[in-house]
Amino acid sequence: MTENPTHTARPLPGGPVAEAVFAEITARVAALRAAGVVPSLATILVGDDPASAGYIRMKQERAAELGFASPHIHLSATATPADLLWAIGAYNRDPDVHAILVQHPTPPQLDYAETILAIDPAKDVDGLHPENLGRLAAGLPGPVPCTPAGIEALLAFHEIPVAGRDVVVLGRGTTLGRPLSLLLSQKRATADAAVTVVHSGVPGWERHTRRADIVVAAVGVPGIVRPEHLRPGAVAIGGGVRYEGRRLLPDLDESCATVAGAITPRVGGVGPTTVAMLFRNAVELAERQTGLPAA
Repeated sequence: MTENPTHTARPLPGGPVAEAVFAEITARVAALRAAGVVPSLATILVGDDPASAGYIRMKQERAAELGFASPHIHLSATATPADLLWAIGAYNRDPDVHAILVQHPTPPQLDYAETILAIDPAKDVDGLHPENLGRLAAGLPGPVPCTPAGIEALLAFHEIPVAGRDVVVLGRGTTLGRPLSLLLSQKRATADAAVTVVHSGVPGWERHTRRADIVVAAVGVPGIVRPEHLRPGAVAIGGGVRYEGRRLLPDLDESCATVAGAITPRVGGVGPTTVAMLFRNAVELAERQTGLPAA
């Protein structure tokens, strides 16, 4: 496939999507507070990784803006599994805490899968507890993993047709690829797609992406998807990222804009929608636990 340097794909920024979601959340938080309930997103940070600490600060700042309480526990980098289980248990038992977030990654002595299992499914803001992933698979209400939910919202906001379209998800991880395939294949106006999941270990994975109407790159390998891997005019969504220092490196090579019809930007694409869906999950968990209807 020959790149066309004069072609520029339509950008699909996540910022406007997130702001629309935050406006909805603000109204729901106001209704909860009017009923005497302060929604609460509790966080746990293990260690002193600067990036993780920065994410926690950002979430706490956003929580304050939206009217959430944001209790926090900071454990040392040498914390034991028992220390972390104690912190999670304290939040599980606290009726004033509606949603729990353990910042990932955790130090190597801690098993993140076991950490997720320890969180009360009713307070699992990331939607990654097996019970909640099972509810997603069954099409039942529950918190949905934030990045997949954000991608569906981004596509809907920018009026990208999904129903009946051929969607290829490159990546099978439990936080993005697998739940996204479940989400976009459900019968709903903003989903209802034919979804194929492949991964970087599939020989010739490019033959799948080249036929897709929508490609979601979700493997965490910088630049793995290039223009020659896309059908001209396809929609390209960069879900997977890695960092080199403070520089964000997406799975989508920026040159994909010379072929794609629409594309998420390197910065400000899926990221803002992921944060917005975290708080949407949090307010929904608060509504469910208190029995108060959504505003």
